[in-house]
Amino acid sequence: GGESSGDHLLMTETASARLSLSKAQTAYKAGDFAPAAESFARAAQLLRENGQMLESAEAANNASVAYLQAGSAAAALEAAEGSDRVFAAGGDSRRQGMALANQAAALEALGRLEEALDRYIQASDLLKQTGEQEMRALVLKNISTLQLRTGRQLQALASMDAALDNTPRLSLRERL
Repeated sequence: GGESSGDHLLMTETASARLSLSKAQTAYKAGDFAPAAESFARAAQLLRENGQMLESAEAANNASVAYLQAGSAAAALEAAEGSDRVFAAGGDSRRQGMALANQAAALEALGRLEEALDRYIQASDLLKQTGEQEMRALVLKNISTLQLRTGRQLQALASMDAALDNTPRLSLRERL
């Protein structure tokens, strides 16, 4: 009866989302960032319609990264915007921090440096709580760069120092 057709519809949307994700990952690995971004965004939409909010937010963040790689900072920001709240509601601080870092990267590319700095700092705090050292080190380096660009030299030195403390293996250049 009516229930099985509903289940069938759910399965079809999930299958379509999986197909979009698969296409997106293949395109991304090949360096075809714009088509990858579109496929990730399509998957995010299908997953959201299917009520799979965390999976949708994950796909949206992948779309954001791909859009940024493709040079579309505005689309990157739009894709990741609000996903941090989805992860927060789901109790996933690690992915919340990564979502904020993706938003910050897009804001930075758009020249909105103060907003970018604010989100990078929020991301850093969350990544610190979750023990994501390598990801936090990258975020701290971005914070340091932005602090230099906005005339905060002493804060930039402190951020870079913290970044290096969070990097498991330092290169010769980093040790210097």
